[in-house]
Amino acid sequence: MTTLLVIAKEPRPGRVKTRLTPPFTPEAAAALAEASLADTLDVVARTPARRRVLVLEGAPGPWLPPGFEVVQQCAGGLDERLAAAFAGCDGPALLIGMDTPQVTPELLTVDFADCEAYFGPAEDGGFWALGLAEPDPALLRGVPMSTPHTGAAQRARLSGLRVRELPPLRDVDTAYDAELVARAAPDGRFAAELARLAGVAR
Repeated sequence: MTTLLVIAKEPRPGRVKTRLTPPFTPEAAAALAEASLADTLDVVARTPARRRVLVLEGAPGPWLPPGFEVVQQCAGGLDERLAAAFAGCDGPALLIGMDTPQVTPELLTVDFADCEAYFGPAEDGGFWALGLAEPDPALLRGVPMSTPHTGAAQRARLSGLRVRELPPLRDVDTAYDAELVARAAPDGRFAAELARLAGVAR
């Protein structure tokens, strides 16, 4: 079975989702980040997996469900941290972030029987999922992160592999993203928190 990796930051004000401020306060942005992370971890917990690993910057909180290993992120750029997450796996692994609370168990249930990699592009030009049948950290090191071309650069690294494409998803980076993602997953914690904050702002 597959190891599911979630790379995340502890949802602390001023440290997460800074592009949501404004219009949100740092505290509200952190509350949205926590709701997004909680939704994501809940989906991963409901997806069949060999291991479930949270690769975390910071400390775990009450949002962490049972059944997860917690590994601290290494130092370095995001490419190095993603590479290190895969380096800790000894079999097929699928990595996602904490920014797509609309993800489902169906999207995360992958089968490497007829492919060597999975790639999930993000609508902002990045990627929301990367799966490797044989985790190779070198496939991530040196990829320029957090640019409009990150997804294309990472996808190019997989050119020698048989790749299955996952559908594109929207990351929560801006308030506009938050609205669209909440509509895509209206029953989740993220949508409820966004609605609560909108009510408080009135």
